[in-house]
Amino acid sequence: MARRARVACKRLAYSGFGRDRWQQPDRVLAELRLRPGDRVADLGAGGGYFTFRLARAVGPGGVVYAVDTDPDLPPALQEGADRRGLRNVVGVLADPRDPHLPEPVDLVFLARAYHHIPDRPAYFARLARQLKPGGRLAVVEATPGRLYRLFPHATAPATIRSELEGAGYRAVAELHILRRQGFLVFERPGGPG
Repeated sequence: MARRARVACKRLAYSGFGRDRWQQPDRVLAELRLRPGDRVADLGAGGGYFTFRLARAVGPGGVVYAVDTDPDLPPALQEGADRRGLRNVVGVLADPRDPHLPEPVDLVFLARAYHHIPDRPAYFARLARQLKPGGRLAVVEATPGRLYRLFPHATAPATIRSELEGAGYRAVAELHILRRQGFLVFERPGGPG
């Protein structure tokens, strides 16, 4: 029972109140242009806010790897997917240096997780090997605001672009659909261009 209560508290902390209004998950998913059968890594899946939506978008022929470094979360996400009848979600326990993806994916998606990754240029350079040719990396991240010094859980879009281009990625889109959040999409190094 202690694990279940811990996971419930973590889910609430990750999802917050009114998130659908400011996160606009339907618009975000529409911009990702996922196809049935795609393989997606939800990096820093947290409580599964996007995981289950991604799983529905790629359909039963696709897979969503719900990746997190918190050992409580991948099994809880797997259980949540099973309860929802989503057989295409696989919980993956990562470590801060490696997401431990079991296969190359079409898309790596991060929402509100980029700032947690240490040594980001090296991490994303290694991650490129786990993207299929032409694979994409999409980052939704809070932008620094007035309270940034108290709550530094944000990264400026210019910093994200600089770090990922330094790791060899090519920026393909910067979307301005979310208030107080950047939304950038990159292609794998060596991908089509």
